[in-house]
Amino acid sequence: MTTHGKHNGWGWLALAGVLAMAAIGPAIAQPAAPRASRPAAGGPHEHLDSRFSHNRYYFDRGYAVRRPPRGAFGELRGPNGGRYWYNGGNWYRWGGRDWTVWGAPVGLFVPWLPPYFTTVWWNGVPFYYANDAYYMWNDAQREYQVVAPPDGIEASGTTQAPASDQLFVYPKNAQTSEQQAKDSYECHHWAVEQSGFDPTVAGGGVASETALQKRNDYFRAQVTCLEARGYSVK
Repeated sequence: MTTHGKHNGWGWLALAGVLAMAAIGPAIAQPAAPRASRPAAGGPHEHLDSRFSHNRYYFDRGYAVRRPPRGAFGELRGPNGGRYWYNGGNWYRWGGRDWTVWGAPVGLFVPWLPPYFTTVWWNGVPFYYANDAYYMWNDAQREYQVVAPPDGIEASGTTQAPASDQLFVYPKNAQTSEQQAKDSYECHHWAVEQSGFDPTVAGGGVASETALQKRNDYFRAQVTCLEARGYSVK
């Protein structure tokens, strides 16, 4: 959302929807992968991934196949020049004669998450986990990106979503709806300037290590601004 130009009513409505969902994050609503034909129990060349109680089976690293599974997504070029395909949380890399099950290449983008991903929260930011790989929604690319796990997430990450920070604003001085929208829009931008956190962009536009604190600073600043303009905020 641009921070320049005159107030736009539709722009504010879009912003309000984002603020209401700020604690959830944009990636949850993105398309999921087609359901893969996966057994309920492990088969040959498979292992159980139980991290974060994920409890799904994936092919072992090093297992090779003549061609990627039907319905796989690719061909993708990794940062090291490798050729990859992606299917059901498994990654396949071309080895010269066959496709070998490989670790997810950090930096690559994919249009959907694995069908059985687990959402892991770290400092208020959602990461999407499956098969030893972490994904984040990239708003500029409009796709998911394979990312390196931040330090500490495996010890302290949680599948419990943080409490919602949705704000309910009520005019105390008979302000019109147009005035309320204008005040809310201006308070949003003031809170972004004060905190450095912007809930309208992925991850708040800040490092994951500081996202939770800065998000709290943003909402405190917004409440302060709105109350100073004659609103009750709950």
